[in-house]
Amino acid sequence: MSQVQFAAPPSVPPAQSAVTTVVSEPVAATVPLSKLAPEAALKRLELTIVRRLEGFLQGDHLGLLPGPGSDTSDAREYVPGQDDVRRMDWAVTARTTIPHVRDTIADRELEVWALLDVTPSMNWGTGGVTKRDLGIAAIATIGFLSQKIGDRFGGLIMEPTGLRRIPARSGRMALYALLRTMLTTPIVHDNTEGPIDLAAGIEQMARTQRRRGLRMVVSDFLTTGDTQLDPNVETVWERPLRKLSVRNQVICVEVVDFRELEFPDVGEILIRDPETHFDRYVDTSDAAARARLNAATRAQRERIRVAIRRSGAAHIQLRTDRDWVQDIARFVLAYRRIASQLHTPPQGVSK
Repeated sequence: MSQVQFAAPPSVPPAQSAVTTVVSEPVAATVPLSKLAPEAALKRLELTIVRRLEGFLQGDHLGLLPGPGSDTSDAREYVPGQDDVRRMDWAVTARTTIPHVRDTIADRELEVWALLDVTPSMNWGTGGVTKRDLGIAAIATIGFLSQKIGDRFGGLIMEPTGLRRIPARSGRMALYALLRTMLTTPIVHDNTEGPIDLAAGIEQMARTQRRRGLRMVVSDFLTTGDTQLDPNVETVWERPLRKLSVRNQVICVEVVDFRELEFPDVGEILIRDPETHFDRYVDTSDAAARARLNAATRAQRERIRVAIRRSGAAHIQLRTDRDWVQDIARFVLAYRRIASQLHTPPQGVSK
């Protein structure tokens, strides 16, 4: 019977690829900075922002300050009883013979913060990229989609030993600098212990970044020691995520490897948890055993999906074997239709 031992690390070649992370820890990034987010593919897309933001600059996002604003927008037909007649556009009304009003814009700058999980479980990948680098690619893509003049982008890198903060700054060069910092952050070794987990990281983001804006949580959302598969049972990070969603518009990016979703038939293998000392041999040639593993994985991912939805956050799942730009593009196009309903704040909380 063939045997593949995932935990026996051979010498790692200098040219690191995602596939080598199956048998060893990665030593460097598996995707270059230049390929993180092809800007040409993103020019026609725009991320919808529906929650109100705090700030003073004029931009393209709804603000908290009162007043309709002074910048003119598109003209539309007048709705009796709803529109102010003082905003009537007489030129368009005269040309069309139908009453039109001119909308105005009262917008503020957007502040985006991304929490990147770089715990050992994110170091794995059997496709063209590791889960960790796929998460950085997602941050790059969302960053280019959401950034306009005056907007700022900051990052939090979550390691088991602590949370590293990268201050929010505006401009494309600042975004590139943040991505370079994330790519060059040292790889967290297996079984590294510390006080920070995903729940603590989200809690700290909600507590320290008080200004309203867009928040990204990029992780595989796997919790050490959590073997629960019932979607009705809350995850440990669900309550902090719900707290974060009260004041902010939140997007959760779940990064997975396709071999986590479907185990291959490769004989007997040693499966080892990179965050604990748990290991076990599994015979993947046994169809019944493989079916049980796949069913448990599907139940685990369904529980994560339900928990994110209950928290009032948007959810996108990215896989290491697929084009992340296309997946995010499809998400953004669908997000335009559901964003306002999805991010409805709790009763008594300002939108």
